[in-house]
Amino acid sequence: MSVETLEKRSTSRKLAPKYRVLLHNDDFNSMEHVVQVLMQTVPNLTQPQAVSVMMEAHTNGIALVITCAFEHAEFYCETLKMHGLTSTIEPDE
Repeated sequence: MSVETLEKRSTSRKLAPKYRVLLHNDDFNSMEHVVQVLMQTVPNLTQPQAVSVMMEAHTNGIALVITCAFEHAEFYCETLKMHGLTSTIEPDE
């Protein structure tokens, strides 16, 4: 194996797989509650973005909240559930 091949192998980093956190529509929580929980749970999510996610879920039954590393996705999903929202995660392919 050449030194060049060895260097390339050691410097190329494999990116961690990403996961999608999904919000599902429900008939129990108010729109205001959903927006507040989204803003409290996901850092840097603005109110207009949270409203957009909530409306997407309300209209289409499901909405993408955030795409991130598995550990973060799991945390966001569980936190949304603790606040009474329906959330799942799936691989981002």
